[in-house]
Amino acid sequence: MMNRTILFDTERLECATWNEGDRALAFALWGDHEVAKWISGKGFLSEDEVEARLTQEIQRQKEAGVQYWPLFEKDSEVFVGCCGLRPYSPEEEIYELGFHLTRDHWGKGYAQEAARAVIDYAFDKMNVKALIAGHHPDNEVSRHILIKLGFEYTGEERYEPTGKMHPSYMLRK
Repeated sequence: MMNRTILFDTERLECATWNEGDRALAFALWGDHEVAKWISGKGFLSEDEVEARLTQEIQRQKEAGVQYWPLFEKDSEVFVGCCGLRPYSPEEEIYELGFHLTRDHWGKGYAQEAARAVIDYAFDKMNVKALIAGHHPDNEVSRHILIKLGFEYTGEERYEPTGKMHPSYMLRK
């Protein structure tokens, strides 16, 4: 697959890692206002912010061994979005789960499928004790996915990029 190393796969998806050549994919995802409105208080990410996000993900993989990994359809190799982890409280072995999908892949069950694989990866391969997750207060779809995955509501947490209080959830091993 496009000379990528596959970290893990699901029935329909392959999970790889971001690299410097992924600018176009990063822009297809985070440059889309319909995606960015859930993660940015101003409703979009500038070109510089998308670049910074890609750089941050690549750096996080080098430093922490995790990122919001890019996802590709197995059959077509089409980019679907990303799903992965970032350190939340690594000393307590707690990581944050997140997912962002390109608009044309919404409503197909990809977020849940990818998140389930990332949860298994976190608990089985990394021996993480717990995962936390949050979502934009208006994003009912993300809320529904987290509940279906077994996450339990823990309260509200301020999310700086949006400036809003986001519902937070936890899933223990």
